Amino acid sequence: MMGCVEFEPYRGELVAYCYRMLGSFHEAEDLVQETMLRAWKARDRYDRTRASVRTWLYRIATNVCVSALEGRARRPLPSGLGAPSEDPGAPLTPAFDIPWLQPFPDARFDTERRADMRLALVAAMQILPPRQRAVLVLREVLEFSAAEVAEQLGTTVPAVNSALQRARAALADVGDAGDVAEPGDPGVRAVIQNYVEAFEAADVPALVRLLTDEAVLEMPPVPLWYRGRRDYGQFMRRVFEMRGAGWSMRQLTANGQPALAAYAPEPGGGHRLHTLQVLSVTGGRVACNVVFADPHVFEAFDLPAQISLGESRPPR
Repeated sequence: MMGCVEFEPYRGELVAYCYRMLGSFHEAEDLVQETMLRAWKARDRYDRTRASVRTWLYRIATNVCVSALEGRARRPLPSGLGAPSEDPGAPLTPAFDIPWLQPFPDARFDTERRADMRLALVAAMQILPPRQRAVLVLREVLEFSAAEVAEQLGTTVPAVNSALQRARAALADVGDAGDVAEPGDPGVRAVIQNYVEAFEAADVPALVRLLTDEAVLEMPPVPLWYRGRRDYGQFMRRVFEMRGAGWSMRQLTANGQPALAAYAPEPGGGHRLHTLQVLSVTGGRVACNVVFADPHVFEAFDLPAQISLGESRPPR
């Protein structure tokens, strides 16, 4: 008889899988817990001759995710809801009724593949019907065979192949994951370091020089977003006018992308957590910055709410 110890080695990759399906790190953790519980209760019915433990667990996780997605609204980013704003002074009114896409805290789990978790791709996948979404991840990312996926979904191999073709067509405009450079790339590290220095100094011209011409800035749970160096820069000027200079940034990663925890200066000294920023770097410039201000996101990344002056520049 198998025990829970046989399931635990798969927890990290299952959380990553459920995250790709749901677009929420917190929900992914809950659904993996539900998967483990169902597996434990069904352990006596598991047949090693039919499937590996890993394949069996993915079948359970898939059923849990598909059930959880029934009747759900997709989790978008602001750029998926309408045209960009052209008013850098627009009110920053949060829309808490929208179930926003959340970032994935890389440091929490050791998953091998990160490129397939980049925010733009996960956001695009939320448009797919749940079963198409599952087929795409199971076949393209996790590399299960069509026969294994058919078994996991209780369908046929032709149906799996058809669903995969439709999913690929729907995501044809998202682009190649290879277009977005990895956080460990020396060129990316240099860009991010320059971005940090410009941001901490509230130097808008220096920030703008690091952007692509069509750079995107979006800020869930605020539904508006901006495109282009001019509007990006004008909005950042507004932020620095409100918050001043002397920011402190901590570097980390999310969704296999460079990320920054931005701490705004406090009037009485020290810094308070302001946002988590997830950046995409292409061609040596910042092409997109998704700025999260949700406290639940901060909790997922274990970010302290405040840091003192002595903590403001931890070793990188």
